[in-house]
Amino acid sequence: MGPLQGLKILEFEGIGPGPLAGMILADMGAAVTVIRRRGGMPLQQQLGGAGDTDILNRGKQQVAIDLKNPEGIALALKLVEQVDALIEGNRPGVMERLGLGPEICLEKNPRLVYGRMTGWGQSGPFAQAAGHDLNYIALSGLLATGRPDDTPPRVPPTLAGDAIGGLGLAFGIVAAAFETKTSGQGQVIDAAITDLVALLGSIAHWISAAGQLGGAQPSVFYDSPHYELYQCSDGRWITVGALEPQFFALLIEKLGLGDVPANARQDVAAWPKIKARLTRLFKSQPQAHWCALLEGTDACFAPVLTPAEAARHPHNVARRTYASSSPLQANPAPRFSRTVAALSDAKPEPGEVPPLLAAAGLTPEQLAALRAAGVLG
Repeated sequence: MGPLQGLKILEFEGIGPGPLAGMILADMGAAVTVIRRRGGMPLQQQLGGAGDTDILNRGKQQVAIDLKNPEGIALALKLVEQVDALIEGNRPGVMERLGLGPEICLEKNPRLVYGRMTGWGQSGPFAQAAGHDLNYIALSGLLATGRPDDTPPRVPPTLAGDAIGGLGLAFGIVAAAFETKTSGQGQVIDAAITDLVALLGSIAHWISAAGQLGGAQPSVFYDSPHYELYQCSDGRWITVGALEPQFFALLIEKLGLGDVPANARQDVAAWPKIKARLTRLFKSQPQAHWCALLEGTDACFAPVLTPAEAARHPHNVARRTYASSSPLQANPAPRFSRTVAALSDAKPEPGEVPPLLAAAGLTPEQLAALRAAGVLG
């Protein structure tokens, strides 16, 4: 069952956060149908691991459709007409080129919620560049906040604790509010950070089951040269997250390492030597040099920025990621095309009665009595 019973979701196959969002919605009772690519490779195999059990598709129905065929597109649009929401995690423009962009889908289904999941966003200088989570956290300015002295930066624990807890509770409230419209009954939400971290760690658990996290074999996330933090000559840090073969090949090309064989990404025995070489190379130039060479490319690169630098970075400025720099405040996310969210700067006037109190029908005398008693400030 679950509070989202009756909600129908169409998910276009992807990796990472899009499927995770679909899994969470399915767990809450939504009917999620995944359009799978024909001949797609499971995430573990893309990362060099074993196994093909896709736990992110639990509770979902799946259908394979050839989206390169016009008849396949027509069939996908028929499915779009039947659902309440859609999830896609492609680069900006991909769905439009397929004929499945927001404009045509909303024409077919005006009530559709069209959900787009990307790392860099639908706009901004980096929108078309490849990247991975390490790069995104670096550019946000948050990776640098976890750096003690001269050691490599670390993701601040609040991102994996308080932030997940807050997001999970917010989602739970939305799910329960949706269910209340059908049942007319309220309920209690028990949102424990430990439960939510475990749930949002589903991708990590999945990769761990394939032996790529926490196992005896070398991990692409901890031991490989192509998913790592590197220090520059000025003491600053940069991130590389070139997990996929084509991105690793571009990284090697950009760095002028033509003698590194094409299969080096899969050659675990060669990882220490390549990592040592990249460590020396990145240490030979300041961070700005590597930004000029690699930013905005498919090498999956981002500099580690301080929060103040993050607020000034061209990509974050273009997307208006931050609302102010003193103190640093992020604008609401995700972005909505119609019901645009924004930070409110409205302040109550002295003596103004809050709307909720006014709606409660309390008279001025009653409010005055409550204030006199210290009940109201």
